[in-house]
Order: sequence, then C-alpha cells, then structure tokens
Amino acid sequence: MPAKVVDASVLGALLFGEPRAEEAFSLLQGATLYAPTLLDYELASIARKKALRYPEQREGLFQALRLGLSLELHRVEVDHEAVLHLALETGLTTYDACYLFLARSLGVPLITFDERLQAAL
Repeated sequence: MPAKVVDASVLGALLFGEPRAEEAFSLLQGATLYAPTLLDYELASIARKKALRYPEQREGLFQALRLGLSLELHRVEVDHEAVLHLALETGLTTYDACYLFLARSLGVPLITFDERLQAAL
C-alpha cells in the first residue's frame, strides 16, 4: 500500500460529509496514512465550528469526530524547530508546515485540499 500524509482539509471533508468527500475517499483509499499529531486537534476544531454553525447536527458531528480519532493512521510527532524554519521559508502557518515537514521527512505525497499548502509542495 502506498504511504501518504493526509491533512485535516481532506480528512475533515471525508468525515464531516463536505462537498469533496468522495474525492477525499478516492485519494485516501488503499493508502497507509500518516499525519502529525496536530491532526486530532484540527479535526476537533472543525467539529466545533460546524457544531456552532449547525447545532442540530451536533450528535452526528461528535460521531464523525470519534470516527476520525479512532482511524488507523500513523500519528507522528514532528521536529517543531524544523517546522518553524519551514514555515518561515514557505510563508505557511506552522500548522500547515507540520504536514509539509512530515511528507518531506517520509518522502511521501501530501494529500491536501488547502491551496496554499498545495502551492508549497
């Protein structure tokens, strides 16, 4: 199975039924997935924003979050000093730079729907 780093934009689209969910599924299908430990915090943040905007969907959002947190993917701690250097070099946020750093460190593709992060690839 090919290895890929997945970011919150793609996994969030899949878990929370966003318009690009089918595309996210096809990009991730059959891959061994990696993400920085930051991913879980970002998924919780997405769930919070959606729960505030759509309170009637709160229980479904909690279920989607639980699913995301239980997914079998490799959560990896990154070198934060190296991430800071990369963020400054690329103009990315440190959050986005975590994903780019991990993909570069592992030598595998980064799957993202974030345009700025995609441009930094």
